Amino acid sequence: MATISFVMDLLVSRLYKAHWWLYQEVGDILVLKYLSWTMYPTALAAFSTGFSQSITPHSGGSGIPELKTILTGVVLEDYLAIQNFGAKVVGLTCTLACGSTVFLGKVGPFVHLSAMAAVYLGKMRTSVMREYENKFKQNEMLVAAEAVGVATVFGAPISGVLFSIEVMSSHFAVRDYWRGFFAATCGAFMFRLLAVFNSEQETIAAVFKSDLKIDFPFDLLETFFFAILGAVCGLVGCAYLFCQRWLLAAVRENRLTAKLLATDKPVYTVLVVLLLASITFPPGLGQLMASRLTMKEYLTSLFDNRTWGALVPNASSVADPSGVDPQGLWQEWCHPSATIFGTLAFFLLMKFWMLILATTLPLPAGYFMPIFIYGAAIGRLLGETVALLFPRGLHSEGDPRLVIPAGYALAGAAAFSGSVTHAISTALLVCEATGHLGHVLPVVLAVLVANAITQKHQPSFYDCTIIVKKLPYLPPIRSRHMASYQVVVEEFMERRVVALAKGDGFEEVLVALDASADAEYPVVESAGSPTLVGTVSRAQLVTFLQSHKHPQAHPEDKLATAGTLGDNCAIKPIMLQLSPWISLHQAHHLFELLKLQRIFVTRFGELVGAVSRVELWRAIEELANPK
Repeated sequence: MATISFVMDLLVSRLYKAHWWLYQEVGDILVLKYLSWTMYPTALAAFSTGFSQSITPHSGGSGIPELKTILTGVVLEDYLAIQNFGAKVVGLTCTLACGSTVFLGKVGPFVHLSAMAAVYLGKMRTSVMREYENKFKQNEMLVAAEAVGVATVFGAPISGVLFSIEVMSSHFAVRDYWRGFFAATCGAFMFRLLAVFNSEQETIAAVFKSDLKIDFPFDLLETFFFAILGAVCGLVGCAYLFCQRWLLAAVRENRLTAKLLATDKPVYTVLVVLLLASITFPPGLGQLMASRLTMKEYLTSLFDNRTWGALVPNASSVADPSGVDPQGLWQEWCHPSATIFGTLAFFLLMKFWMLILATTLPLPAGYFMPIFIYGAAIGRLLGETVALLFPRGLHSEGDPRLVIPAGYALAGAAAFSGSVTHAISTALLVCEATGHLGHVLPVVLAVLVANAITQKHQPSFYDCTIIVKKLPYLPPIRSRHMASYQVVVEEFMERRVVALAKGDGFEEVLVALDASADAEYPVVESAGSPTLVGTVSRAQLVTFLQSHKHPQAHPEDKLATAGTLGDNCAIKPIMLQLSPWISLHQAHHLFELLKLQRIFVTRFGELVGAVSRVELWRAIEELANPK
């Protein structure tokens, strides 16, 4: 995965340089400049959509919502099929080559790619070792793969493991902890080692290496402003999540967009990307949004150690973003008719709805890096404002202790991305990605404040996608719903359960199969004694029917004429059953912990009902939205 990530970055860099060369070679003719700026990413995005969707319709998006669903025990085989791997790699490369025009990343898709690689390696292992496929082993491989996906993008193994636990898993087995760390460390090490072999760096270093001061990173009184930054990121995160969920639902429900997404996805992609590219056109509104910068250059510039408000911009020598001097990237945020504050505020205003619109595109793309950059811009704006209000620092006496806006950019990136994804590990992620630990305490403070606000009012970004896509994912019970301890299983369980008796024959089994499409059926002692003795699978019942003769069949049939379920089928003993007096909260905890799909309810050993994820989901919804 590290090699794929590194090679993909090289290809994306070459494609972006080709775009920039084309944009400069057309000269000063405005129409040609506009066409070269807009048609290039539009063509790449259209190819990304068309190619990936032609191979498999499950290659779009990030893949993290589907992985969350799979880790709860739901089977979504198509999402981890190996043919999805190639479609996602090619499509994601084209998406990233669109640059900051489309403003999308690669974290989510790489988590998905790592999971697909893990499943394929697991199947190879079982075929070589000639072992039975073990679902628990597959889960362990998936957990380690998720950490590798994050580590090979940011070169951050520790936060990669923690982020995968927070975002993906409702429960985590400690025995998988070292496996995740080992795999993530190998992936991150290889990813940074390839940069050394390619002569990009002299030694293994952080991906977004910063030069922040560590002798006096922040004043104690600045923790108040970091807390304010966390509150701002939390509030903006709530607005972002609400608008994103609303737009995703609106696009699916609107007649025109729904038709395009169903039959002509490349056409929808062309229309959206053309709009985004037109807005980011550098001679137009793009000059107020630093649109010539790449995604990595956005972060490099926002993490600049200097205070932009104190620098005198040189309008005659604006830095070339394709150059190698990172010290000049800040000038892309300068404009003669607007201040630094104006360009940052305009960037935040425009990218808010542009990023939400980009999340509706049916192409392979990640959404973590854009919100990471957006949060860094929020922090940079607040940091520049504090530096303007207190030019000598918060203490007027003694030596000046200047405010460092880059520290606020670090905290903003962690706080906003953490609030949107409901993760705390983003605080460590920014430290690993930049190699700077001086601001770790205020960064953690901002992340905690932002999460406290967002988690109380909105589901996470990935949970929003699960809700809109209507994936079979079990929603969490919010801590404030204390009534979940008062609602018992008897109130929401399914009472009409198709059951079979041990003495049932051909006709009874046939009636049961026709009445229900369940994967397994409960078996009771007899029709008069509904004591639950075990379960039998549907496949076994079909085999039973195929090996026995119907009572009205022709006498010459050579199949068995008699036989009961108890004599001819292997009845699986019941390992777990619910009492009707168990609370909703306890049942929910069991379903999450054991990844259950359905469980039977017994009273003093007698079968009285069943609870599946459907009944549990309805009970939680009624609890959250009482009529």
